[in-house]
Order: sequence, then structure tokens, then C-alpha cells
Amino acid sequence: MADMNPVRTPMPSQDPDIRRRNFDEVTLGYTEEMAVAEAKRCLNCRHRPCTGGCPVGIRIPDFIAKVAEGEFEEAYHIIHEDSSLPAVCGRVCPQERQCEKYCVRGMKGDSVGIGRLERFVADWHVAHGSESVKKQPVNAHKVAVVGAGPSGLTCAGDLAKKGYDVTVFEALHVPGGVLVYGIPEFRLPKAIVAREVDTLRALGVRIETNVVVGRSITIDELLEEEGFEAVFIGTGAGLPSFMKIPGESLKGVFSANEFLTRVNLMKAYREDSDTPILRPSRVAVVGGGNVAMDAARSAMRLGAGRVTVLYRRGEEEMPARKEEIEHAKEEGVEFMFLTAPTQILGTEGNEDRSKNGFVRGVRCIRMELGESDASGRRRPKEIPGSEFELEADAVIMALGTSPNPLISRTTHDLETDRRGCIVADPETGETSRPGVFAGGDTVTGAATVILAMGAGKKAAAAIDRYITEGGKG
Repeated sequence: MADMNPVRTPMPSQDPDIRRRNFDEVTLGYTEEMAVAEAKRCLNCRHRPCTGGCPVGIRIPDFIAKVAEGEFEEAYHIIHEDSSLPAVCGRVCPQERQCEKYCVRGMKGDSVGIGRLERFVADWHVAHGSESVKKQPVNAHKVAVVGAGPSGLTCAGDLAKKGYDVTVFEALHVPGGVLVYGIPEFRLPKAIVAREVDTLRALGVRIETNVVVGRSITIDELLEEEGFEAVFIGTGAGLPSFMKIPGESLKGVFSANEFLTRVNLMKAYREDSDTPILRPSRVAVVGGGNVAMDAARSAMRLGAGRVTVLYRRGEEEMPARKEEIEHAKEEGVEFMFLTAPTQILGTEGNEDRSKNGFVRGVRCIRMELGESDASGRRRPKEIPGSEFELEADAVIMALGTSPNPLISRTTHDLETDRRGCIVADPETGETSRPGVFAGGDTVTGAATVILAMGAGKKAAAAIDRYITEGGKG
């Protein structure tokens, strides 16, 4: 019989006053006893609404039942049937908007901590599991995957499990995509990403780094000269957006992508790092998503005395995970809601035209919410006469990203939309170019890790059908 405690088992974490000055993981994970206790809260519902809410279709009640029985290794293998990155998803997947959102226990209390249990199982497997993954016999069909981020790695893993000869081409020197350059160490330790990648290599996936597809080699050449029967494009959306307001060319203005890449991938936070990064005392972060929270919390850890998030809507409209917002508040990050920058102020005479001065502040205006826009959120509008100045010596723009146009411009017959995203079937990933599939942020624009993984999973199944049933086999 299920434990009907309405409150989920708390997750141990570092004290905020300590963690705000280190890059160690904030949450510490369940013990075996905690995991079993939380798993016993699951009702094992007949209709399994949680599984329906999972973009990669993990058999959630089945793995939780194994945890409740103390069969942790069995639980891991159930998860790994559908997810190539369980330790990652257990940490960064927005479960509260997906699987946990549909948990029946959430109707009269807390939903089951599905993400926390997934993380526990994945970590337990690394620490105790003895059974290694089994490489499948190669079926003589070659598939190329462009981009070693969440969608690309998932697609590669699923195809390798079916026996395909898979090669992943990654532009950076380390595989992982946004998992290594975008998400901070304190949320997702990079050693965990490396372990997940090693598991894929054990399945037979080859990963070639420092290969810029569109420059080093093109999609057309992969298909026409290198013998690949299909290509999956999972290059993400790494092109940052700016507000186009005066002062954005001043020194001390960063895109969140550049700031986080220097911190996460290039380890600028370490004393022995030779990667330059400004260590400001007063930081303004513009935006309200998870990237804005990551940037703000990273700035705090770099020694900033004051970090302020500027968001033009209210807290209820923020797209960031509630847990990340709460962690940011606990660590001392300040929030100014219903506030938008209108100008970045510099230290030299005419800030509007200066390209050499340093940031000294941000001119802002108060906002109010009007009618709902196409997204369903109320549209913010300026309140005349409400301008004020905020002192800052660095400004980080976390306003979303779009795909790099390099691949679309160097691939024949590949259709893109007005945002520069590759047009692909949402259920199969098929593009306008036969044999070319795409998924993740390069199709949807910036979204979540798990949605990118779901797209990679669907594309892998479609590529398998394309090769075996579409005249390719």
C-alpha cells in the first residue's frame, strides 16, 4: 500500500550562505532510505498520466516500483530503455511542468518527486552498478548526427541501440552542447555529462569534436561523399539576442551565452583558469528564464556584491523553474519585476555612441501588464514618467537565442522559417531535404533539454524507418 504522506521527501542541499560562493552542486541527492520513502508515495496508477507527460516516454511507475523495492539497478535499466541521459534529466528537466504535473498525488499535496528519484537511480548506478551497457551488432547502415547536445546525443544513442553505425560531429572541443557550455556546474556537474557521453561511446557511438559542419564539411558532402544514409541536425540555438537599445556596445555588456560559456565550458571561475572574464561588483541581468537565473547565480559566485534580475513582467509570468527562482533568492539575488531597460549608461561622455567606455548603470522604466499576447501572457507596457537609474558595472542579456544560420546556408534544399529555424515535421523530424532530419532548439528555438531529447528520440525512430522501409535497406 502506498504511503499517503502528502509532503514529498525533502532534498538535502548546501546552505545558501555557503553555496553562493562556490560552484559545487547545490542539491545533494537522496540517500537510499530517502529514495525508498519517496518511491513508496507512488500510487502506481493504472492510466499512468506521468508517463504521458514525459517527452521521452519513460515507464515512470515501473522504475519507481523498483526503487520502492530497493532494486535500484533494475530501476536504472528501465529508465535507460527510453532515456540516454538519466542523470542529466534528473537534474535539469522541468518535471513540475511535465511528468510531475500529471501526478495524481499532486491533487491533494505534493506530487511524487519523479525527477529526484530519476537522479538518485542514475547516480546509484554509477556508484554501484556492475553491469555495463551492451553494444549491439552493427547493421552496416551509417548515420551522421550533427551536434552533440541533448537532441543529438539522444538520437545517436537510440540509433546505436538499434545497431546503427553512428558518428556525431561536434563543433566544440567537448561534447554535450548546452549541457556543458550553458548550464552551470552547481546545477549540472560536467563530470556527470562526461559519464553519460561515455555510456554512449560504450554503445558504439563515435564522437568527432572540433568539426564545424558547414565549414569543415557540409551536410551535402556527408550524404553524397562520405556514405551516410541519413543525417540528423541537432545543433541547438546558440545565437544570442539583444534589445537594440543605446549602450549595448559598452564594455561590460555580455550575452548570457558568452558569459556562461566562459564560466562553464572554459572554467573562468577557477583560480587557475587563463580565460578572461570580468568580475563585476554590481550586475544587472535582463530576462526571466532559466538562463537568466543561471547567469545571475553564476555572477554571485564570481564575487558580485549585488546581482539584480530585471524582468518586464511579474514573478508569476516568469518562465524560469520555480525551484531556480527560489534558489536564486536564497543566494541573495534581487529581483525587479515589471521593469525594463531603456539604455545602458557608460562612463564616458556620450554613452549612446561610445564603444570604448565601461558600463556604469542601466536606465530603466516601470511597466504594467495589459492585454494577453499570443503566448497567453499579459503584454507589458511602459508607465510614462517612471524612469529611474540602477547602478551596475556589468549587464548580462538573457533574452533568448536563435539557430546559427551556417548549416541552413550551406545545405541544398533545406527549408527554414522566418526565425531561421529549420522546418521539420514535429513527429518525425523530417525536413525538406530527403535523408535529412532535425530536432531540438534548431527547429523550435530555445526550449528545454527534455523537449530536445524527445525530438531526438522521435527522429531516431523515423530515421530507422526511412532506412529500413524507405528503400534504403
